[in-house]
Amino acid sequence: MKNSRRWWALVAVALGTFMTYLDNNVVNVALPSIQRDLGLSIAGLEWITSAYILVFAGLLLAGGRVADVLGNRFAFLSGLVIFTGASVVAGLADGQALLIGARAVQGVGAALLAPASLALLQELFPEPKERAAAIGVWGGVGALALAVGPFTGGVLSEHVSWGWIFLINLPIGVATLALTLFSVPRRTLRGRSAGVLRRLDPAGLTASSTGLFALTYALIEGDAEGWTSPLILGSFGVAAAAAVLFVILQNRNADSMVDLAFFRSRMFTGGLLAMGLWAFGVFGIYFYMAIYLQNVLGFTPTEAGAAFIPMAIITAAGAVLAPRLELRFGVARVTAFGLAVMAAAIGGIAQYGEGTTYGDLLPWFLLYGVGGGLLIPLNTVVVDALPPQRAGIASGMLNVSREVFGLLGVTVLGAILTNRANAAAGTELHRYLEGYRFSLVVAAVLVAVGVPVSLWMLRREPASSPAPKVLETV
Repeated sequence: MKNSRRWWALVAVALGTFMTYLDNNVVNVALPSIQRDLGLSIAGLEWITSAYILVFAGLLLAGGRVADVLGNRFAFLSGLVIFTGASVVAGLADGQALLIGARAVQGVGAALLAPASLALLQELFPEPKERAAAIGVWGGVGALALAVGPFTGGVLSEHVSWGWIFLINLPIGVATLALTLFSVPRRTLRGRSAGVLRRLDPAGLTASSTGLFALTYALIEGDAEGWTSPLILGSFGVAAAAAVLFVILQNRNADSMVDLAFFRSRMFTGGLLAMGLWAFGVFGIYFYMAIYLQNVLGFTPTEAGAAFIPMAIITAAGAVLAPRLELRFGVARVTAFGLAVMAAAIGGIAQYGEGTTYGDLLPWFLLYGVGGGLLIPLNTVVVDALPPQRAGIASGMLNVSREVFGLLGVTVLGAILTNRANAAAGTELHRYLEGYRFSLVVAAVLVAVGVPVSLWMLRREPASSPAPKVLETV
C-alpha cells in the first residue's frame, strides 16, 4: 500500500472516530431545545441520550467480532453508512419515537465503527513507530471530540437549530466514506458463508450483547429507578448470568470470540484497567463539571462547552507527544505519571466552590489535560497485546472498558454527591457543593489507584527473555 494512502486512511479513521465520540456528548446541552420543540416527556428526553449509549456499549464486542471475521474495512464502512444515515433521520425527526429510534440505530453504527477504527490502524501501520504516531493522532482527535461536543451542541442549539447537531454528521460521513474507499484496500474474505456464520459465534455474540445491554441499562437507570429496585437488581442479575454463560460458551468453542487466556496477559489486562480508570475520571468529571459551571458559576451552555476546549487541546497535544515519551520512559511510567497528574488535577478542582472564577479553574483544567493525553498509548498496548487477527475484539474490549467505566464515573460519583449532599446542613447550594467537592476527592483517589496498577501490570519484560503475548502473565 502506498505510504500517502495510509495517511489518508488515518484521516478517514480519525474522522469516523470523531463522529462517534462527538455523539457521546453533543446532545446533552441541546436537550432543553429539543424538549421545547418536540414537547417531550422527561423520560423521553433521558432516552435520547441513553438509547445511543445503551446500544453502543451493548454491541461493542459484537462489532469487534464482525471486524475480525468479515474484515476491518467492511465493518468500518458498514458502521459509517449506518451511523450517517441514522444521523440524518435524527436531525429531521419530528417526534419522540423517531428521534429515540434513530439514536439507537446510531449506536449500532458506532458499535461497528469504533472497534474497526483502531484495528484498521494496526492493519495499515504494521511498523511499531509509525503505528504509535498514527494512534497518537487518532487519540488526539478523539480527545478533541470530547470537548467540542458540548460546545458544538450549545452553539447549534442556541443559534441555529438542534437538528444540526445530528445533520452535521452528513458531510463528515460522506467525506469519510470517500476517503475510506480511496485509501483503505480491500481484504479478501475466505471461507463459505456458513463457515463465516459459525466464526461469528452467534451464541457468544448473543450472551455478550445481552450482558452488556443489561449492565449498561442498570448503570443508566439505577439512580432514577433506585439501586435496590427489582428492575435494577434484575438487570444486574441478567448481566451476571449472561457473563457466566458467555464464559462457559467461550471455553467450549475452539474458535471463541474472546479467548479467556487473553486475560493472562499483564499488558492486556493492565491496559484495560488503566483505560477504565482514565474513563472513570474523564466522563465523570466532564459531566459534573459542566453542571457546576452552569448551576453554580452561571455559565451559559455555550460558555460551559467552551470552558473545556483548552483542556481538550492540551489533551490532544499530549496524545500526539505521548508515543515519543513512551519509547523513552516506557508505557508503565508514562501511564502512571498521567494518572497521577489527573488525580492531582481533580484534587485541585475539588478545592473550589462558590465564588470561583474560570481563571481559578483553568490551571487545573490544563494539568488535567496533560495527564489525560499521556494515556493515549494505552490503545496501542491493548491492541498489540493480542495477535493481529484479534485486533477487532481487542479494540471492542477496550471500548467496552471505556464506556462501562465512564458510566460508572457518572453513576458512582452521582450517588456519592447525592448522599453527601443529603447528609450536609445549610442552604441547598451549600449542600450541593459539599457533595460535589467530596465526590471529586473520591474520584481523585480512585484515579490515583491506577498509578501502582500501571507500574506493576504494564512493566515490560526484559528484551533478553521475551514471552509470548498472551503468556506474559500477571
